[in-house]
Amino acid sequence: MRFANPHIFWLFIVVIALIAIFVYGVYIQRRKLRRFGNPQLLRELMPNVSYIRPQVKFYMLVVALVLLIFALARPQIGSKLEKKKTTGIEVMIVLDVSNSMLATDVAPSRLENAKMMLSKLIDQMPDNKVGLIVFAGDAFVQLPITADGVSAKMFLSNITTKSVANPGTAVGTAIDLAIKSFGEENKDKGRTIILLTDGENHEDDAVAAAKLAREKGIMVNVVGFGSPQGAPIPVQGTMSFWKDKEGNVVVSKLNEQMGQQIAQAGDGVYVRADNSNIALRTISKQLSQIQKGEIQTTAFADYADKFYIFAWIAFFILVIEFFILSRQNKQLNKYKWF
Repeated sequence: MRFANPHIFWLFIVVIALIAIFVYGVYIQRRKLRRFGNPQLLRELMPNVSYIRPQVKFYMLVVALVLLIFALARPQIGSKLEKKKTTGIEVMIVLDVSNSMLATDVAPSRLENAKMMLSKLIDQMPDNKVGLIVFAGDAFVQLPITADGVSAKMFLSNITTKSVANPGTAVGTAIDLAIKSFGEENKDKGRTIILLTDGENHEDDAVAAAKLAREKGIMVNVVGFGSPQGAPIPVQGTMSFWKDKEGNVVVSKLNEQMGQQIAQAGDGVYVRADNSNIALRTISKQLSQIQKGEIQTTAFADYADKFYIFAWIAFFILVIEFFILSRQNKQLNKYKWF
């Protein structure tokens, strides 16, 4: 499903403003009534006045307006699948989500900076296939390799340090899982692993894993996050930092030597990320030099408009709202409609 006019959703600001104005108006009205006397006595003096009906009518109009906004955005559902052949490469992104990636020596944090960089990188390679692996003490495939960049960015946005329960930095395990995730078919196209990590406290032989990837024709590129000087690791939800057993604040430092060794073993490049786009440009240039092969993808080639569903529901709500009186009817007053 997609929306042909997603910019229309900015109109939700108008909806929020209308609700705020209405709520404020109701508050002012009730405050004025209190000046005249006890609200309960005033209700008995005005038996035909309904305090609920105007609110029901207003919120029905709001619901109708929301539905009309969705209709104007033109929701569409894919109705025809088509196989498409392009030339590109396969990229497995391997992202470190250990607690040390919360350090803020790269703004806003190492992990968030990595996610922003990857989001831009995915936008720059629409014809390539992308997969996503997250790791800390263990490694897991977050997204199998796919040509769906939208899904890749969606999965990427939901990644946190809680995505992997076991603490640690098992870089070698993550690289080994990335190698297996490519599969054994279609080896004619270029394949690469992009490892994003601060490289701290690695627990296995990551260099050996990178050498194995190179032997299988898979390039390993590494992006280091952090600084050699290091930074403390914030404890999420608090104003404090992680401490060791002696009570000293733990300072997480970028292990550039490890990153360089992995990249060299994997016949790739190493680059340190900062608050500029140097790392993004370096990796993009490296990807452009990889030999491309034929990639076959399946995607929706035709979409059917479904805006009329929202429009009809909005119409029926408006018809019902029209027949709801703001005041109570004497003949129908004995029925408790609202």
